[in-house]
Amino acid sequence: MRSYGLCFMTALATGCVGAPSQDSSTRSRSSAITAPASSLGHGLPPIRPGVYPAGRGAGQHGGGQGSGTWSTLPNTPSTVAAGFSMLLTDGSVLVQDLANVGGDWWRLTPDANGSYLNGTWTALPPTPNGYAPLYFASAVLPDGRVIIMGGEYQAFVPTWQTQGAIFDPARNTWTAVAGPPGWQTIGDAQSVVLADGRFVLANCCSTQMAVLDPTTLTWTSLSATGKADIFDEEGWTLLPDGRLLTVDSNNFANLTNSEIFTAPSGQRAGVWASAGSTVSPIADTNADGSGSWEVGPAMLRPDGTVFQSGATGHTAVYDTRRGTWRAGPDFPVIAGEGQLTQADGPAALLPNGNVLVAASWGVFNTPVHFFEFDGRALTEVARPADTSLDSSYNINLLLLPTGEVLETNFSGDVELYRPAAGQRANDDSAPSLEASDALAHLTRGRSYRVRGQQLHGLSSGVSYGDDAQAATNYPLVRLRNRATGHVAYARTHGFTSYSIARGAPSEAWFDVPATAETGDADLVVVANGIASEPVRVSVSR
Repeated sequence: MRSYGLCFMTALATGCVGAPSQDSSTRSRSSAITAPASSLGHGLPPIRPGVYPAGRGAGQHGGGQGSGTWSTLPNTPSTVAAGFSMLLTDGSVLVQDLANVGGDWWRLTPDANGSYLNGTWTALPPTPNGYAPLYFASAVLPDGRVIIMGGEYQAFVPTWQTQGAIFDPARNTWTAVAGPPGWQTIGDAQSVVLADGRFVLANCCSTQMAVLDPTTLTWTSLSATGKADIFDEEGWTLLPDGRLLTVDSNNFANLTNSEIFTAPSGQRAGVWASAGSTVSPIADTNADGSGSWEVGPAMLRPDGTVFQSGATGHTAVYDTRRGTWRAGPDFPVIAGEGQLTQADGPAALLPNGNVLVAASWGVFNTPVHFFEFDGRALTEVARPADTSLDSSYNINLLLLPTGEVLETNFSGDVELYRPAAGQRANDDSAPSLEASDALAHLTRGRSYRVRGQQLHGLSSGVSYGDDAQAATNYPLVRLRNRATGHVAYARTHGFTSYSIARGAPSEAWFDVPATAETGDADLVVVANGIASEPVRVSVSR
């Protein structure tokens, strides 16, 4: 994202200083901001604290047959302004609180019935050293810890910073992490956990890449050649063969170019190469370098195609088997608003293979609309009732292990999207467990190993782009007590692979909670909201 003026926010803010006007032609850089020559930033909307009045979740545009439904989480603390969120490997959700410049965090834990709607909120320690980022790189590491790096803003001041931190959910602690040596910027950069488990980070404003050693928290430069432009505003999509797909945002000589990255292996350096034309321009970039340079999210679907949404109103579909692009459906023009786009915005893969996205007209305008893409068409669905205040970029979507989608929007209102009744999960995407006698009898507080195929699903599950990465392609273990029906999630870690290839083998460890109910239970592994076939187990003290 980019900033068209310096914006300061507080929990009771009612507007922004220097926020963008509705006419993008009047926007200009602020001389008060020191930033990379390649980067601007966007104005931020006001934080809207508190719980919204009754009526939230009522269907508005497109809320008819085939639409899912929205519900308000009733237990959200009234002081929270929920922003970015990530799914932890114990089934809880890490949520950034923007009410105090972004350094505070909460954990949302589902209730005994597995309900996130009625879950409980627990305050977590703030990030260390005053680190309060907004729009940053992030991932869940193979050991179950969460890393966040950089930030386009520090305490709402544009900085393109290089700070970072790791959260250990088991110890409930943060540890500071320095950026790669010599880097002047990370900002709102891309990051990804490759299929082999390596966490790779980009520099927002160059073609630099680095790999983290999660044990020593040190960085190694990743050698890569051939990138056609800098990484600014671009997103990365993990493909089934382990490569990364991106659509260029800064390639003024070729406005429809895309690229594929093959990671280094052994003595071979990493290589970027063209992945062909997206048919229509996807990034809001012009040949003279003007425009916002924004793009939308890209989501790998179970059929092997990537749905790439655009900041131009166009979309494109990439066939991973053929290595070719075709034009996707355009977002509609809304009377009284204009051409809807995703100039930054979220996407979540629903269990049936549809992609839920949020779009708004132009660049950073309001209101926002929600759509499902089914592989052929964009169908508008219900939207939360306060979306007149939202643009696509301040919506975050997180796929939950229940198949529902958590929505946050910088406010005190947190919403849950339930797909339409009757929608079936894509069974081909489900994890498959190998039989193991060791799982038949589980003891509270002990760790066990699961093996199987597709434990990481067939997609990253969640996409946004350069500003937020909240992929859910890792296995969760869920226990459902047969007598009470109560649910407990076992913390998973020790992932041997992050591959999203069909049939990919993997294994992971899980820790049976000390509070798990004893007795007979059904154990499933969940990836991207889709559960394996249950295995009957017995839990004892």
